[in-house]
Amino acid sequence: MGCFFSKKSKRKGSGRETRGAAPPSAAAAAGGEQPDGVESKQYSWDKREKVDPKDYMFNGLKDQTVGRLPGKVEGQQFVIQECENCNIYIFDHSATITIDDCTNCRIFLGPVKGSIFFRDCKDCKCVVACQQFRTRDCRKMDVFLCCTTQPIIESSTGMKFGCFQYYYPELASQFKDAGLSIFNNTWSNIHDFTPLSGETNWSLLPSDVVIQDYIPLPDSEELKAVRVSLDGNRSIIPVTWGQRQKKSDESCLVVFFAGDYTIANARKMIDEMVSKGLSLIQTKEVAMKPEDAKRVFQEKAPEFIPLLEKGSVVALEFNGDGAVESCQSAISNIFSGTKVFVSENKASAPRDVDNFYNFADMQMGM
Repeated sequence: MGCFFSKKSKRKGSGRETRGAAPPSAAAAAGGEQPDGVESKQYSWDKREKVDPKDYMFNGLKDQTVGRLPGKVEGQQFVIQECENCNIYIFDHSATITIDDCTNCRIFLGPVKGSIFFRDCKDCKCVVACQQFRTRDCRKMDVFLCCTTQPIIESSTGMKFGCFQYYYPELASQFKDAGLSIFNNTWSNIHDFTPLSGETNWSLLPSDVVIQDYIPLPDSEELKAVRVSLDGNRSIIPVTWGQRQKKSDESCLVVFFAGDYTIANARKMIDEMVSKGLSLIQTKEVAMKPEDAKRVFQEKAPEFIPLLEKGSVVALEFNGDGAVESCQSAISNIFSGTKVFVSENKASAPRDVDNFYNFADMQMGM
């Protein structure tokens, strides 16, 4: 997508006559009607609506609640700069977003197809979803993040991260429009580009964090029309444990294969296991080839290879005492008519988890 800040160049005529057509009259050359038999050509760029950069920017605001409703950004780039003590909500998908020189702001950003870049911001609290996440020269930020690739901080301190938690009815389709999978979220795998010896520039927020304490619901009449829920159980992104210390030494890998109800089945499985006290450590959606299946599923691979042609698989890692038995029971009782890979026993489960996620990480990095 081209940058909407670029100026529209004027097309210059070639000065050549069109073979087989009469030359335009003086009236036509002056902008009047075309002569008989000559049709006025319309090009795609003539029909394109003009984009006003001001519609995709918040600049220099203070003590305000502002935002964009679903359907008002529709994949454009957005800029937020020099705002102070503001509540900012972008309830739509966008191409890229840059946030510069903002202080003490609460920010929600709907799915971003490309990158989100924070620069010179401090004391901000954010809920963001994107392909790439980066900060530079930022201080004291709390970020509830969904990020497909490894998040990067640079020359930033006091950064705290949690898993994205948010819901409104249009959000699922916006993730699709932005080309983001709700299962590919590396929110806790932070890379510090400028680490300091003996100091930690980032940490993870507590697992029992209450998002309402950080990002309030919008209070303006216009933005109240968006039916937002901050209940973690309704979050469009599965809330994962991430790279925190696991509670148990027992994990289990569950893999759903592509079909009409893959996402619904994965969400149902998550709800069932979390209700039994297990932790959802990580999720991943990725395409597999037959050779990948042989490496990951080993002796069970022939059973699943024919299913790979239908599309990507969705993998879930659960952790907790009795995880394998609980997962096997759920698969047997709830998904008996669906082919699902589930770890066979406690001894083989760590190998299953390592084999799958090592493969997936290599795929995502390519």
